[in-house]
Amino acid sequence: MLYSHTLADDEKRELLRIARATLREHGFSGRIPPGKPHRECLVAPAAVFVSLHKGKTLRGCIGSTEADKPLYRAVQEMAIAAATRDPRFPPLDPDELEATEIEISVLGGARTIKSPEDIVIGRDGLWIEGHGRRGLLLPQVAPEAGWDAATLLARTCEKATLPPDAWKDAEVTVHAFGAQVFNDHTHPPIKRAPTKPSA
Repeated sequence: MLYSHTLADDEKRELLRIARATLREHGFSGRIPPGKPHRECLVAPAAVFVSLHKGKTLRGCIGSTEADKPLYRAVQEMAIAAATRDPRFPPLDPDELEATEIEISVLGGARTIKSPEDIVIGRDGLWIEGHGRRGLLLPQVAPEAGWDAATLLARTCEKATLPPDAWKDAEVTVHAFGAQVFNDHTHPPIKRAPTKPSA
């Protein structure tokens, strides 16, 4: 089940900070940093994907459609997975972290769709299941690639290693979902002015 979260800008910055601190600590010690945030929204269960980029090149992307962990913990685990377990890429070297951009997608509620006309490009990601296979494409993928709704449907089928028209199959289910997507560019850390020593 997907839960809807409405994150404030400072909460998005906090999740990006948690993701980067987690990658830094894990690269150094192999551990996840202890502690948890106090904000209710950050400890509520959520389904999350974490993407890593170097420049415009994808460096890793892994997530979960199951909202079975607190949001901050899901971000920590998916950040580590994207850095170390994406089979398309070698593990991220700790020396690469400084030049790596982190993007977080917090998945929202899903609905079943039946045709391309049900899809809004830029708002909807797709998640397909059928014949023992699953595939997912996040909402930002289609506009970045210049795809229309029909192409997004076909590519999601192919992501699940199904034929491009498998969405027409009665044994295949396609869900559209929204996501709150943010990264180091949209929500950079706020630089605090240095405090002046008291007289």
